[in-house]
Formats: sequence, structure tokens, C-alpha cells
Amino acid sequence: MPAGGLVKIVGIDPGLAATGVGIVQGRGMQVQHFAYGTIRTPAHHPQPERLVRIYRRLCDLLAHEAPDLMVVEDAFFLERYPKSGLTLGKVTGVVLLAGGIHGLQVVQVAVREAKAVLTGNGNAAKEQMEGAVRRALRQSAPIRPDHAADALGMALVGLYRYGQWRKTPAEKPCEGIGGGRKPT
Repeated sequence: MPAGGLVKIVGIDPGLAATGVGIVQGRGMQVQHFAYGTIRTPAHHPQPERLVRIYRRLCDLLAHEAPDLMVVEDAFFLERYPKSGLTLGKVTGVVLLAGGIHGLQVVQVAVREAKAVLTGNGNAAKEQMEGAVRRALRQSAPIRPDHAADALGMALVGLYRYGQWRKTPAEKPCEGIGGGRKPT
């Protein structure tokens, strides 16, 4: 456990239009500090530009916050919307890359698992999940937008399970993309 006994966890709810970000700092089941927000991308911009924006904003956040762990909502898709699933996979890849570049331990958690941890019911409704997050943070007002509430939920799962997940030493972060040997 880091000095002072407090750990900082970043939770991410990937999305192309809005990627939710939640940060909790605490110990065990007790939250000392929290913050949340979203990384938004304009719909009229090309997808590669949107992915770069998410990556850069997340890298800035990770460099500034220096978390102990990053918890990412695992990508899923509905059979009737396969294209949405592919897009979500791309965003998730960018998020995982940002965590890896910063040498973080990154854990992916399925939505059902997070719901079970926070509400006791893996099939809980979105409103139940937000309510559980709000209670854990001792907040009376709803946490909006939904992506931020979901990201805070991921961060809380990381805080609650921090001691259970095996910590592997992080490799040295990359010095930059493409730094290595040149193609032959």
C-alpha cells in the first residue's frame, strides 16, 4: 500500500461521445476524496481525431493524478448493434493504451460484476447503480452525467478490491509511441 495508507484509483467508463472518469482516494471501504467528469468528443469530428482526444486527455489526467490503479469497464456489445460494440472496443483500446503507457496496473471489470459488488445484484438497474455510488460517497444529489457515475462505480470497485488484486510490478513506461527500432 502506498505511503500514508491511502490509495488513488481511477475508474473509466469508455465511450466515444463521452468517456466517464472517476477518481477516488481512500482506504478499504472508506473514501476520503473523490472527483469525476467526462472527456467529450465532438460528433462531427472524424473518429481518429476523437480517439486521439480521449487518449491525450486521459494521459494528461494520469500524469497529473498518478493513480495506484486504473479500473476500466470491460467492453461489451449488444448483438443487434455490432457497430457500436466495435467502436466501444476502439475506445477501450485507447484507454488501455494510456494506462499501459503510464505503467499502471489496469484491471477490466464487467458491468455485471461492478453492479454485484456495489448493489449486491449483478442485474441492478442503472439508477440502482448510481444510487449505490452516491451512498458510498455520501452524496445527496444525483451524480451526472451517467458516464461519470459509472466511472466512479469502477473506481469504488477498485478501492474495495485493491488488496485482493495481485500487484505486479509495472514495466517502465514507454518513452513515446514508435520509439524503438526502425522497421527494416
